[in-house]
Amino acid sequence: MVDFYTQRQILDKLEGEIKTLHDAFDVDGMKTELQKLTEESHSEEFWQDVEKAQKVNRRMNICAKKIKQVEDIEKKLAETRELLDVIEEMDEEDEVQNAVNEVTEFAKKVSELSIEALLKGKYDSNNAILSLHAGAGGTEAQDWVEMLYRMYVRYAERSGYKVNVLDKLDGDDAGIKSVTFTVEGENAYGYLKAEMGVHRLVRISPFDANKRRHTSFASLEVMPEITENEEIKINPDELRIDTYRSGGAGGQHINKTDSAVRITHIPTGIVVQCQNERSQIQNKETAMKMLISKLTELRERERTEEAQSIKGEMKKIEWGSQIRSYVFCPYTLVKDHRTGWENPNVNAVMDGDLQDFIIEYLKRS
Repeated sequence: MVDFYTQRQILDKLEGEIKTLHDAFDVDGMKTELQKLTEESHSEEFWQDVEKAQKVNRRMNICAKKIKQVEDIEKKLAETRELLDVIEEMDEEDEVQNAVNEVTEFAKKVSELSIEALLKGKYDSNNAILSLHAGAGGTEAQDWVEMLYRMYVRYAERSGYKVNVLDKLDGDDAGIKSVTFTVEGENAYGYLKAEMGVHRLVRISPFDANKRRHTSFASLEVMPEITENEEIKINPDELRIDTYRSGGAGGQHINKTDSAVRITHIPTGIVVQCQNERSQIQNKETAMKMLISKLTELRERERTEEAQSIKGEMKKIEWGSQIRSYVFCPYTLVKDHRTGWENPNVNAVMDGDLQDFIIEYLKRS
């Protein structure tokens, strides 16, 4: 006789989690907001302010998506219960394993949605700006930056995000000294903020003729991309803007014009630069967005008086300050020192398999 007692217990527990998710996402509030925004979008003057209209549309899409996610999972709960009822009533032994698998997959979907509900920060839904910098280790550290850059590009690809390089400084002999890039997509900052800090590499160096084991460090800074903030007022007189020739790949044009832009905010000493675009005007616009992001981040930290409120604590790039270690020799292991989470498959991690590390961090934050 078919009996799904265990599966029903699992569904009862999941039902409680789903109710919590309903409240966490504030589905009822989002429905009210979506209705108001929809009415606003139907007004005749809606598209007179294109930038505002685009923001409204983006917010409408986010609300609609989250409402659908919760409602779909509520509907799926009812369908799964009904499936168990039918199989029990018909006493279909052949369908038992399929039903068990269905409950397991459903539990996984609820878990994934629960993780997304953790992203409640003010800027968690924003794109992310990442900056990697080589630390102690010379050429070895610069090669490590290039490896980490590839890792985050692969993670972005796995997550359906888009990567755009803003500034890059190649190493003297190999690798990358520093690189700044955006990761664009919903909740990119919410997830990638978990990666902020110093990353440590242990391996047999390919640059050492004696094949000795080396330890290298690289730091990662993560900020939300903020295109504008009404609270941030930038006085043009407080900016020093320098232009210079872009380096790296890009053909003849990129090296023959002073298209790269570096902006220094004199009161804070914050420096941002961009050389990705061919146009100096475009580079300046991008650099200004980066400056707004940094100034907003600074304001948020001052308000909360906590170094990790939005950007996290940037430690010195050296031994003892790392958040995560990547060991290639004498054994293989990637370990996060904040959560204790480990993965012995270092190659998979370097190929972008980071989500488990990120989720563990978010659970404990």
